[in-house]
Amino acid sequence: MMADDAATFIRPNPIGQYLTREQLAEQILSKNVLRIGIPKEVAFEERRVPLVPESVGMLVHQGHQVVIQENAGTHAGFQDIEYAENGALISQDVSEVFRSDVVLKVSPPTPEEIELLENRRILISALNFCGRDREYFQALIRKKTTALTYETIRDKTGRFPVMQSISEIVGNGSVIIAAELLAHPEHGRGIILGGFPGITPAEVVIIGGGAVGSAAARAALHMGAVVRVFDDHIHKLRSISNDLQHAVFTSILQPKVLLKALRTADVVIGAMQAEDGHIPFLIPEEMVEEMKQGAVIIDVSIDQGGVFETSRQTSHQDPFFVHHGIIHYCVPNIASRYARTTSYALSNYFTPLLLHLGDFVNFNQFLLHEQGLLEAIYLYQGILTHPGASKKFNITGQDINLLLAAL
Repeated sequence: MMADDAATFIRPNPIGQYLTREQLAEQILSKNVLRIGIPKEVAFEERRVPLVPESVGMLVHQGHQVVIQENAGTHAGFQDIEYAENGALISQDVSEVFRSDVVLKVSPPTPEEIELLENRRILISALNFCGRDREYFQALIRKKTTALTYETIRDKTGRFPVMQSISEIVGNGSVIIAAELLAHPEHGRGIILGGFPGITPAEVVIIGGGAVGSAAARAALHMGAVVRVFDDHIHKLRSISNDLQHAVFTSILQPKVLLKALRTADVVIGAMQAEDGHIPFLIPEEMVEEMKQGAVIIDVSIDQGGVFETSRQTSHQDPFFVHHGIIHYCVPNIASRYARTTSYALSNYFTPLLLHLGDFVNFNQFLLHEQGLLEAIYLYQGILTHPGASKKFNITGQDINLLLAAL
């Protein structure tokens, strides 16, 4: 624990009122007390925060210390006073945050943030290989960091709980955005997504049958649209048909069938998942030209290169452009548009994870108990354990299971 600094921290009111002091002291001594740091996100248009104030209160109540950078939750609608009232220490100095035992972030750390990390700390964040280089991983290795990416954490059912939640938010959000753009006063077709009795409903084509595509299909169906889903994996199409329990057209990515659907579509959502670092299917410009004037493209996969040849990245400040008369929405971080909702989704997972971590003597014992985290570890005490990164950046790596077995 670091000594208090009145110039740096806002001291919260004491918590733990549901236990006597003796009971609380005994409970804290039996746990691995963690210092958890939450820096303010610096990535472009990243508005989310990994822990909400109520979750901070739960952690502090169990004896842990949470240090959050000033204004870290402001863009998600959480004020510093809310965190302070729940027991957090509000730091004006980001370097104090990065001295924590566990640093929790939404976006991957920047090279500047890696330099702020103390040696042998635990880092939990996203990991995106795009834009990273060999030196990026070497810097983490020099710090002897243990790092895991929440994108590939598995639960006991084999699913990815964090990304499942985010994907569902993105899928639902993409349909809401499409509905808004269809009614755009200058470029839209002037229609309501679901239509009305006696009026033909809008047609929504979804390319990609994963978690985002499935959530988008469900949202569009609930709004009354006609939905068609395309994917190159039969098991995904079968899963969507079974899960939605609703009449929905599904098809493999057969160009003639897809072109026919695009010609009548009001909305096309590209939600393909990258394989080996690239999108396996690309809608050529000639197909986009066949679409109706005023139709809407939502390219959810733009951060991985995009599903449409005509796509280019946009931003939340300037979210769409019109090409061939088609509205293109290509913002790479749709989840950040719904920052408060996504922050709660992240917090709902991270809070029990951190509480559980506190029940173990050290992180090694925790990993041995939580096998679903092993796939998410890409650095362990400064040793690279991600085979893809090891191969791409020519850095010697080791298997995480062998490392744990040797300790």
